[in-house]
Amino acid sequence: MKKMRNILLALMAVLTTLTMWGNHPWLSRVYEYRPAPGQFVNTMPVYRVGEPLDSVLARCEASICGRIDTTTTTFHGVEYTRIDTVWAEGMITLGGYGGYVVVAFDHPVVNMHDYDFEIWGNAFYSDQYSGGGSCEPGIVMVGVDVDGDGVPSDGDKWYELAGSEYDHPTTQHDYSITYYRPDDGKAPTPSRVDPSLCDTTYIRWTSNDVNTDSTSGYMSRNTFHNQPYWPMWIQDETLTFTGEKLRCNAVNAGSNGSNAYYVLENFAWGYVDNLPNNPARQPVEGYYNPGFKIDWAVDERGHHVNLTHIDFIKVYNALNQYCGWIGETSTEVAGGIDYHPDAEMPEPIDGDVNGDGEVNISDVNAVIDIVLSASVIPAGDVNGDGEVNISDVNSVIDSILTL
Repeated sequence: MKKMRNILLALMAVLTTLTMWGNHPWLSRVYEYRPAPGQFVNTMPVYRVGEPLDSVLARCEASICGRIDTTTTTFHGVEYTRIDTVWAEGMITLGGYGGYVVVAFDHPVVNMHDYDFEIWGNAFYSDQYSGGGSCEPGIVMVGVDVDGDGVPSDGDKWYELAGSEYDHPTTQHDYSITYYRPDDGKAPTPSRVDPSLCDTTYIRWTSNDVNTDSTSGYMSRNTFHNQPYWPMWIQDETLTFTGEKLRCNAVNAGSNGSNAYYVLENFAWGYVDNLPNNPARQPVEGYYNPGFKIDWAVDERGHHVNLTHIDFIKVYNALNQYCGWIGETSTEVAGGIDYHPDAEMPEPIDGDVNGDGEVNISDVNAVIDIVLSASVIPAGDVNGDGEVNISDVNSVIDSILTL
């Protein structure tokens, strides 16, 4: 009887533990999805003709966000709920250069001054070529919900997580590209060298590339993917993306045409879909992508910023590169995890308007920007009088002087 009693007590302890629930460790929300044209667009996720953007976003969430499964058990008349989190195990494409997705967890990601989170891709190494395989790096931006409205908006602040190529001399920080909607009635221009390319002038693009030989070109269409490459829910005649462009990473280890063997080399660190995912879902350096550190954040001038936490994550394709029959280099996103989902948020600091964990001149500038833009952003109301004006600038200055 005593043994049975101990077993029952142990079972009750387990069931009680199952009712305790912290933050969801997987990605839980897709706020924006705007891919550039590409051979997997409209297939990852699958697009159904006529569906609106909201439906597309829901498909993205079903592909890359985790879900919560609950099971209720009754024991001695008391109900206990077991909660399991399940990774979706799907994937979405970002298309060509600039295509992006904006995602979030169901909680802020706290800066633990270590690897804080990971965003997965589908990179893999070639068994015939060391140092690469299929690596299609995407840049990570992190956002702070400065205006406190719970969604990415104009009042928020974004920072880049500067990866290994940030200061490389060939990295272009002010790159812009425009794609032009293809004419469905245009006669295709097949390749004379590679029969898999059925239209080498399919989608035209122009850019401000510093290399004058790369200021315009075409995204080809291949025989392997015959669906429209233009995002079908977007009716615009052009798509423009701006950001940072990394150097091309493709090496043709074969010959020309259909005999080309392209190897996409990985960069050292700091990008999505750049290194294979770690199957253990742990931040292990080396062969696998260990994840991302909030401490890598830099502002638009390239200056390091100290962030206590982040609220949103944006991933965009950082390469404008076409590799023959393989097609365009396109970052894929396959979910993500917060390594420390139950970390406690730090206490807010009076005067820290931009949410970087410090009170300094940048916060004065942030309040001035809010005043000049006539925005009503809660973080700018430092003195709590319900308005954002010069008195809040003085409050920030007072906070700096009293540090």
